Amino acid sequence: MPFILLILMIPFLLMLLFYNVAAFSFARLGLSPYGAFLFLTACVIGSLINIPLSRRRAGTLERRALPFPLLFFYYPPVVQEQVICINVGGAGLPVLFSLYLLFVRVPLEPTLIAFLLVAVVAKLMARIQPGVGIVMPAFIPPLVAAAAALLMEITGLAPPGQAAPIAYVAGTIGTLVGADLMNWRAMQNLGVQVVSIGGAGVFDGIFLVGIIAAFLG
Repeated sequence: MPFILLILMIPFLLMLLFYNVAAFSFARLGLSPYGAFLFLTACVIGSLINIPLSRRRAGTLERRALPFPLLFFYYPPVVQEQVICINVGGAGLPVLFSLYLLFVRVPLEPTLIAFLLVAVVAKLMARIQPGVGIVMPAFIPPLVAAAAALLMEITGLAPPGQAAPIAYVAGTIGTLVGADLMNWRAMQNLGVQVVSIGGAGVFDGIFLVGIIAAFLG
């Protein structure tokens, strides 16, 4: 019985370990341990929340009249709408934290260069999947952001010790711009009712950006 209980607890223990490592990583980006825990928790919960930004008409579904021997029923056409949303955990909170780092800690020019590198790679790697949205390997944005940030330090474009915040800002903003915004028109033509910026296909990559970036510090 204890052995079976231990086996059942392994997924929970692994999740707890990953959560602690993630919180520690965000703490190394300048947050207090408690603040990092709150931020991480807010991102995880926020990934389930989409805030509507706008609505657009996506088409009209015509309904045919159904003939009967003595009576005809008419069904009016249904106007289909597409809702444009921003995901709280995948875009809203990471962007706010990135802006905080940008104004408080990171130099602008090397961060802009790293951002452009991440955005280009994210654009090339992102794929449009009908019925789902944007899909992309989750490990690509954090690795590219980390490499770009280290390159800024090696070339002397960024001061020593700035690789971690540069990687986070470039990885977060670059992923959102390259994967979502640069594929905006294609996303609108997917035929889905909800388009989420920073949604499921991009959230994993942005979440991992913070964890990998912190190890550069």
